Amino acid sequence: MSPHPQPELRNHTLIVTVSSSDGRPVLDRRAYESLAKTFHEAADNEEVRVVVLRGLAGCFCLGGDFSEFLDATKHQKLIAAVTDLFRTLATFPKPILACVDGDAVGVGCTILFHCDMVIASDQSTFRVPFVDFGLVPDAATSILAPQKLGYAGAFRFFCLGDTLRAEDARALGLVAEIVPGGSVEEAALGRARQLVKKPVAALLATRGLLKGNTGALCDRIDQEISLFQQALQDDTTLRRLQRIARLVA
Repeated sequence: MSPHPQPELRNHTLIVTVSSSDGRPVLDRRAYESLAKTFHEAADNEEVRVVVLRGLAGCFCLGGDFSEFLDATKHQKLIAAVTDLFRTLATFPKPILACVDGDAVGVGCTILFHCDMVIASDQSTFRVPFVDFGLVPDAATSILAPQKLGYAGAFRFFCLGDTLRAEDARALGLVAEIVPGGSVEEAALGRARQLVKKPVAALLATRGLLKGNTGALCDRIDQEISLFQQALQDDTTLRRLQRIARLVA
């Protein structure tokens, strides 16, 4: 596997790649910790005005690392890392754009709900199979998804586990723009260039007003994480996850 690309600052835009430290299209504990550290630093860095999240070529992110779900000795550190990242995203003060090319699954999809714009290629797909795994949604999406998709859309997406293609995701409001494959990153960077030209104080204040009080999001993140952790202690859920892990291995 190729190593994880380091964050790159270009003209006040920080480009951050979503992947494991060894270059897999999943998020493990170290990836959560790395992303949280990057966002913490970006929040305090005046040179960073916009963050662009991208995945690996042809795949945004396939979700969490199943091996960590199945190893109880890793749960405490994993839960701490996940909670830190989600709280950091919920309270991050600057615009976040995402460019999605390919599959966005599980946490690889729920982090998109914290982005101000999601720009996707026409080949992208979106899926959150938490209920199928015996788990619950994360990243405060039990609040954010009904707000963005409407209750019926959120129910369909999370409870039925439907896979949304790019057009479906745009119709529901998850995706803002669709571009041809191969040009999605440049399209996101183009939007970022527009944003960095705006008066900084006015942009951040306006975004803050649109976001509203993030305290409820942080409280919901804690509630979701608690339920997620309980599910990982359930024998039936663990057997289900073991079967799925064998299928994807």
